[in-house]
Amino acid sequence: MTETQTKKELSFEDFRAEVLNDYKIAVINRECSLLGRKEVLTGKAKFGIFGDGKEVPQLAMAKAFKNGDFRSGYYRDQTFMMAIGQLTIQQFFAGLYGHSDLEHDPMSAGRQMGGHFATHSLDENGNWKNLTLQKNSSADISPTAGQMPRLLGLAQASKIYRNVSGIENKTNFSINGNEVAWGTIGNASTSEGLFFETINAAGVLQVPMVISVWDDDYGISVHARHQTTKENISEILKGFQRDENAKGYEIITVKGWDYPELVAAYEKASAIAREEHVPVLIHVYQLTQPQGHSTSGSHERYKNAERLEWEGQYDCILQMKRWMLQNEIASVEDLEAIEVEARKNVLEGKKAAWEAYTSPIKQERNELVNLLKSVAEKSNNKVFIEKYAADLAAIKEPIRKELLVVARKVLRLVVKENNKAELAAWITGYTEKIQPKYSSHLFSQSNKNVFSVAEVLPQYDDTAEDVDGRVLIRDNFDAIFSKHKNTLVFGEDVGGIGDVNQGLEGMQEKYGDFRVCDAGIREATILGQGIGMAMRGLRPIAEIQYLDYLLYAIQIMSDDLATLQYRTAGRQKAPLIIRTRGHRLEGIWHSGSPMGMIINAIRGIHVLVPRNMTKAAGFYNTLLETDEPALVIENLNGYRLKEKMPANLGEFRTPIGVVETVKEGTDITLVSYGSTLRLVEQAAKELLEVGIDAEIIDVQSLLPFDVNHDIVKSVAKTNRLLVIDEDVPGGASAYILQQVVDVQDAYKHLDSKPEALSAKAHRPAYGTDGDYFSKPSAEDIYEKVYAIMHEAKPDQYPQLY
Repeated sequence: MTETQTKKELSFEDFRAEVLNDYKIAVINRECSLLGRKEVLTGKAKFGIFGDGKEVPQLAMAKAFKNGDFRSGYYRDQTFMMAIGQLTIQQFFAGLYGHSDLEHDPMSAGRQMGGHFATHSLDENGNWKNLTLQKNSSADISPTAGQMPRLLGLAQASKIYRNVSGIENKTNFSINGNEVAWGTIGNASTSEGLFFETINAAGVLQVPMVISVWDDDYGISVHARHQTTKENISEILKGFQRDENAKGYEIITVKGWDYPELVAAYEKASAIAREEHVPVLIHVYQLTQPQGHSTSGSHERYKNAERLEWEGQYDCILQMKRWMLQNEIASVEDLEAIEVEARKNVLEGKKAAWEAYTSPIKQERNELVNLLKSVAEKSNNKVFIEKYAADLAAIKEPIRKELLVVARKVLRLVVKENNKAELAAWITGYTEKIQPKYSSHLFSQSNKNVFSVAEVLPQYDDTAEDVDGRVLIRDNFDAIFSKHKNTLVFGEDVGGIGDVNQGLEGMQEKYGDFRVCDAGIREATILGQGIGMAMRGLRPIAEIQYLDYLLYAIQIMSDDLATLQYRTAGRQKAPLIIRTRGHRLEGIWHSGSPMGMIINAIRGIHVLVPRNMTKAAGFYNTLLETDEPALVIENLNGYRLKEKMPANLGEFRTPIGVVETVKEGTDITLVSYGSTLRLVEQAAKELLEVGIDAEIIDVQSLLPFDVNHDIVKSVAKTNRLLVIDEDVPGGASAYILQQVVDVQDAYKHLDSKPEALSAKAHRPAYGTDGDYFSKPSAEDIYEKVYAIMHEAKPDQYPQLY
């Protein structure tokens, strides 16, 4: 179709209807913001953060947004979501109230505060939908600029789909890589390192990404002069502008109240990104924030009278209205009619959302009140119980907490009476019914979760060679890339040299630099690449060179990846594999084992700690059959140790959440993992010489942990427990002890105090001696076990010191 034909088809009446519909959407969203603030201030909602002042540029963005595209934004994009047909007025208010039913709040089932948006990439069974047939929004997070790394990966997926052949089910995720990833961010948040890291990475990778910076001159109360050099983000990013000599960005600036210029800017950006795979920055400036940052304060406190007057004049909706009147697109009466109807629609939607939110809770309240009255009739505490029932019945808008508080307090009053059973059953049943509304989907609940994959043991031929561990892991990756065409790996030194330990040696040459590629020194966006690509159907392996470096990416892992399935109630997933290596190297910076910090920060991601490369390879093989994210920590000192080469590379699978008994024993259970396990084995051999027979258990998986409760079975046999770990005191060893002693009830079987042997509280000092005096040694383990046995049998094991 020619440009002339396109213009002819869009008559003035069509154009007018489209503009008026845009105006209606803008006005509806402004009314939602105004009424939403009132709902917070009257106590119906807890907190509000709204998109008022950003309506018109979001309309322009929505016009350029196509099926298959992805948004990675922040918490003010409600107008955009309504404009693409993915948010209704009632859903907006359901999110504000925290409605825990996904049918009413499809964004997060009440798990995120209002203003955080998502679409459903998965059906109710956790299976991928065809993402090319819908407009997509990755689930928002609140941490400022935290959406930027993921945006990079969403854009890179289009690059992969356009340039890599043979990917299965490709048509569900991409049509020749034509999809654009659209990012939105407030001007103040561009001060974050994650923003600059993403900007640089996208310029290097040349991916189809459009970043919109909504610039209203403030970050809460702090003016742009304290945020950005020259008070202008596009000005200081001019060095990224592409030219005839170098690749880079297309940078566009446009006033946030100029409707026709905004539409033109977004059409231009879409064409450049979509067709050329060039990133675009759109700096949308001269925006306003009519109600201030959020419901937690008033912007009149930090904006002077002149600024407030300017904002009144240059409000984007008011300017759009003036433009329509000046160009005779609509009359005053036309626009007033739209405004009246919008206010009516918003009020009706708000009322419907509140009714849908409160009705089931009121019904649950009434059931409990009737039960309490029944219990009261048979109780010696009748007067007190009836008072509880009356008070509960009098609450005009009850919440579920209030129901359980009353029920549990009444249970205390009847605990010694015969009529407690019915109330106790109600509390138990109600909790079992309601708790999943707030706790489900931390991990996958589909038939592809990690527990759905059966163990497959490595097979060995009679001629199986002893090879370096790095050769075994390399050849297993070779099998993986051959078998799984949608798998790719990237990270620092991954491509050309095949990673720092040559575990990917030759893979780039064989599979190309789109599937095995180097990345800059930028751990946060390496993680972001992986998250975004995994959200679009690829199976990325993001390599963080050393475990210590994970700290650069821990915020992205914790706030974004680990919470993704949870905060979408199972409607989005990112089965990213994070590969790293650590433990027992010499020096402060490459030998850290901050496992306690990691496992407590990234609940929602599996944490796997294989003791050798065979186990590690088995974990990779297992994970690629699942739909869950995981961190695999290989042993730094295991790449040169010899292991037998399995015959079934790419096929054998290490079970996740299952421990392994490495050595059976009768006197004490020793629990450890990773590199330290070899020291435990050495110490156990030496302990045998004095008659102490230790049982050794390899944890293998910290998250999930010993799902079969095999460790407690060992403790029941040995009656003693020692956990050995190279994390700091109170780190992973404390977690393991809590799991074994508390969760598994091992305390019942203990004849000696359960103990932990960990590293010193400081970082490991440099050199072999530094390692010896910083982390547990074989001698430390020997003497710790000996001391436990001395306490139990002092005559047989006299004190060493």
